[in-house]
This record gives sequence, C-alpha cells and structure tokens, in this order.
Amino acid sequence: MISRRKIKYSVSPTLRQYLYHFDRLRDIPLVYDDLTRFAGSMPYEDPRGKETLWLTVFYPQELMLELRPKLTKIYAELKIGGESDLHEHLTVDRIDFGEFGNSRPFRIRITNLYNDNSDYFYVKQADASRIYGLELEHILSPNRINYLVNGNTLIEEHIAGVPGDVFLRDHLPRPELNKVRIAKEFTKFNERCFIRLLGDMRSVNYVVDITPDFEEVQYRVRPIDFDQQSYERRGKIYLAYRFDSNKTVTKLAFDVLNRKTIDQYVAEEHAQMTRRAKVESTRMKALLGVMRREELAPREHVASLAADLAKYHHTDIFRDCRTMGELTAAHVAHMLEL
Repeated sequence: MISRRKIKYSVSPTLRQYLYHFDRLRDIPLVYDDLTRFAGSMPYEDPRGKETLWLTVFYPQELMLELRPKLTKIYAELKIGGESDLHEHLTVDRIDFGEFGNSRPFRIRITNLYNDNSDYFYVKQADASRIYGLELEHILSPNRINYLVNGNTLIEEHIAGVPGDVFLRDHLPRPELNKVRIAKEFTKFNERCFIRLLGDMRSVNYVVDITPDFEEVQYRVRPIDFDQQSYERRGKIYLAYRFDSNKTVTKLAFDVLNRKTIDQYVAEEHAQMTRRAKVESTRMKALLGVMRREELAPREHVASLAADLAKYHHTDIFRDCRTMGELTAAHVAHMLEL
C-alpha cells in the first residue's frame, strides 16, 4: 500500500520554539552523524536465533571512546533530566542500525555495571512528521511519550512490548488468549490512529503491551513508528485493519464483536480522546497552530486525502484545507466534536 519512502521534512524554527516551550529541546550531544561512521556490521539475531532487519555495528576504538560517554549522558538526560553524574556506572553494551526506516535509527543498548540490567533508547534523524506524530500520541493517546531533540538528532525512549507481527504469530493462536479483550483493544487502536491520521500501522509498526491483571490479562497496542503522521494521500492508509499483515486480528475482531459492541468501543475511545484533548487544550492548540502552517506532504497528497475524508464522512469541511496540518486539525475536531 505504500510504495515510496516518505519525504523527510526538516524541523522549522517555529516547531523548535514549540519544542523548547514544552521542554523537548535539550542541549544533548549531537551524535547521529558520528554514529554513521561505523567500520563494520553483522546481522542482529533475535533470541530465537532468527536474523532481523537490524545490523549490529562496530566502531574504531578511538571513536567508541568518544561515543560512549556521550551516549550514556544522553540516556541519563532522557531518564533523569538536567545535569547529572548518575551515568558513570552505565556502559554502551551494543549499537544496532536500522537501514530500513525513514529515520534510519540507531538502537543503543545501555547496561548498568552494578546489576547488569539493560535498557534501550534510539537515536534518529530529526524529522518534522515524526515529531508531530510523537506529540499527538503524547497528547491524545493513553500513553506518555519521552523524547528529546537537538539539531538533526532525535532521541526516543524505548517503547516496551511484543512486536505486533510476533504477537499475531505466537500469541494470537493460543487457546488461553482473551479474544474479546484483544479485539476491543485493536478496535480502539485503529480508531486512535485514524482520528489523528497516523498511517502505516502494519504489524511491524506497533507493539502489544501485555499486563497481567488480578483475574484476566490486559492488552495495550502502541505505535512505535510515527514517520507516516499526516503524510499519505489515501484514507485507507490510516486504518490499521486495512493492512494485510493485520488481517488475522481484524477477522478475530469481527468474529467475536458484533456491530453494536464495536460502536460502543469506538464511542468510548472518542470520549477518552476528547477528555485528553480538553485537558491538554493549550498544548493541543499550540501544536496544531504550528502544524497548520507547515508543509508536511506534497500538495497533491493533501487534496487527495481531503477528498477521501470528505467521501468517508459525507461532509465538505475539508474542502478548504491546504496543508496536512489544517487537514489533521479539521479531522480531529470533526471526529471528537471539539
């Protein structure tokens, strides 16, 4: 459904001002360009021994000596904030590179030398589309998003969960799976993405957070790829259930939920997103105010998507939208009745 790599959009001065105001802009080391200077690589294998799309990369010793304190400082800034010396016992255990993504990410594995506990964060190329996607997720979803920006470097906290493709392959067929709960959550996830126009939610672009409850198990589907925020020209790109990789969970949802129940869960998600938007109204208005004035997609994408949404909603309110920001603001306002 998506045949070409998305155009990369730089972070404008106005967006940087927004990021500064909401404490996303930090004076962290600019390490992205240095990370691209690796001397060798090998395929990264998952715990089952299967090759992934990631490459574990290696650096000359002198470069690694420079990178290690910068990366541990960034991790401490991301987790603790402010000036801190609480990163001296941390080390960079491994660096992986993902050539497959629009943001060409580096995944940094940080290990605590005192207890061998490890955590991850990501270093990516700063892209305006992705930043808007992260902000809209933070404001409108039940999930908090932790990230920092400086120059062309974007730092993102790791979002924990079972990768969507792995969940659908290994967990969905299990007899003990609560089918109704995962169907309910996927229905809500699909609605969240569509309302704020986050596209390309193939199974590899989200994770499933599984939380044992006192009687049952709770599921939370969380996007991990925000590159396709308000970019693609076709409305179906923003509907997770339309992707072939999600067809098993889509079929499950229609099998175990009737139309009235689906409408109930959709209404619940609308109500919750409306409350979040009202609580964060100042931040939401500031974000959409900046987003409206920016070019985030080719003009023909805006016109095509506006026509698709007008047909879907049976309204002409998108007729005068000239940017993806205007279209996103109009769509959120229309669906949440703001």
